[in-house]
Amino acid sequence: MSDQIQALSGIRILDFSQVLAGPFATQQLAQLGADVIKVEQPGTGDMTRGLMSADSDGLAPSFMTCNLGKRSLTLDLKHERAKEVLFKLLPTCDVVVENFKPGTIERLGYGYEAVKAVKPDIIYASISGYGQSGPKAELPAFDGAIQAASGMMSISGHPDTGPVRTGYFAVDMSTALNAAFAITAALFRRHLTGIGQRIDVAMMDTAFMMQAPQLSAYLQNATLPELMGNRSPTKQPTANVFATSDGYVQVAAMKESHVQAVCSMFDREDLYTQHRDPVDRVRAMEVFNQVLIPGFAAETTEHWLTQLTARGVPCAPIRNLQESLADPQNAHRLSITEYEHPLTGDPTKAISSSHVADPAAPRVQRPPPKLGEHNQEILSELGYSAADIEVLTSTGVL
Repeated sequence: MSDQIQALSGIRILDFSQVLAGPFATQQLAQLGADVIKVEQPGTGDMTRGLMSADSDGLAPSFMTCNLGKRSLTLDLKHERAKEVLFKLLPTCDVVVENFKPGTIERLGYGYEAVKAVKPDIIYASISGYGQSGPKAELPAFDGAIQAASGMMSISGHPDTGPVRTGYFAVDMSTALNAAFAITAALFRRHLTGIGQRIDVAMMDTAFMMQAPQLSAYLQNATLPELMGNRSPTKQPTANVFATSDGYVQVAAMKESHVQAVCSMFDREDLYTQHRDPVDRVRAMEVFNQVLIPGFAAETTEHWLTQLTARGVPCAPIRNLQESLADPQNAHRLSITEYEHPLTGDPTKAISSSHVADPAAPRVQRPPPKLGEHNQEILSELGYSAADIEVLTSTGVL
């Protein structure tokens, strides 16, 4: 039925990327119907196939969560005959994605100009740490390095212990979504104009975008953000993480009605009356802390969640991943998907889509691929015979 056709049905993506940002970007497109062909080095494949896992059999969790729905083609890109295969494949593709160090893919012979010569309307996306040009373009970059270099770590942490990085790959994963957005926009532009596009996505640019409110404040008034721990960037004393008798609760009381409600909850309406001005409340941080810190510590997290929610104050418990995943709200979303493990056939789960759509919701087309799993399938589609494929395999091309 036409209402079940996904947005990127019929689109083919040639994916040279590895690790997290590039693969997670193309996975988003695969879940919208694109045929993503993942090109990997024979024998080793994407480095995340064995990352953060002692016994992964080439399917470590970090690999599986970024490569759902793809097909794997192993090619030694330095082998002369790999060019023959790729230049048969490229005319069938709509998008190329790569995240080599800038200049590398050009030296291999698969840069934008070379690809455009055989596919003039190609969408060609390069993902890197600092961009394809400029004084830092050729520097290697990983998530933690960009968090440090972009200023992210200067605004994360406690004043008494210093800066910290996030406990997750904030830059990689946001760069992935940024790249997926840019590629989809370029495909729509091509639909309107018939013209392809060169896309340059930098992790550093994405890190700046993620800090837009803080950076804008600095650009406009030259004020550098401070390390504030778990306090809100608004600095309001009623927007913080408070220890309870059995855990922690995040309170986000910033609207006047919310601040008034928190004060009332502790029978201290006078606090709000005396400090109605938000600027004044920031100056009176210690006065508020003398009430809020011991007050929250006197009762359980659940007690305060009930009290705050009844008053309409935004709040949440500090949960671990197990607790968060057990929240029944997740049963109503598509962010967690179940599929058969490619090796064992056992049911397994992974993070998949970050949005819901009706009709034609994002969906996982197939499990993440074993290394080179689709060599024969993809080459057969290009007209190679079984004998041809055997020769390419025996000579180390595949």
